[in-house]
Order: sequence, then C-alpha cells, then structure tokens
Amino acid sequence: MSDGGTAFPVTKENLHQTLAHVGMSLRDYFAAKAMQSFVLNKNILLDDAAELAYKMADAMLRAREK
Repeated sequence: MSDGGTAFPVTKENLHQTLAHVGMSLRDYFAAKAMQSFVLNKNILLDDAAELAYKMADAMLRAREK
C-alpha cells in the first residue's frame, strides 16, 4: 500500500535549482489526526491506539482510491 504521498509538499524555486521539502506522509498525517481522538479514551492502551490510528489511516487512503 502507498503512504499516500506527501501531506504538505512545498517546492521553492531557487536561482538554479528547485528545492523540495517533502515532510510527513499523508498516511502519517491521517494517523496523527485519528490518534487525537483515541487518546481521549482513557480505557485504551497507547500501543493499541497507535495501531488503530494507522488502521484508520490505511482505510482513509483506500477510500481516496475509490
């Protein structure tokens, strides 16, 4: 599965070259956003929340392909 590419790509033109700053992947960005809601639940272990966040991110990436 793809990581969705770059979440916030930035390209800056310089005199003789193009500088690209790729930053985090879209998958990591989606997982971070999902994690925000999971950590509010005091009954979930952090490792379980992190795994669930990436499962949610993967589902979101699959949904983008439809």
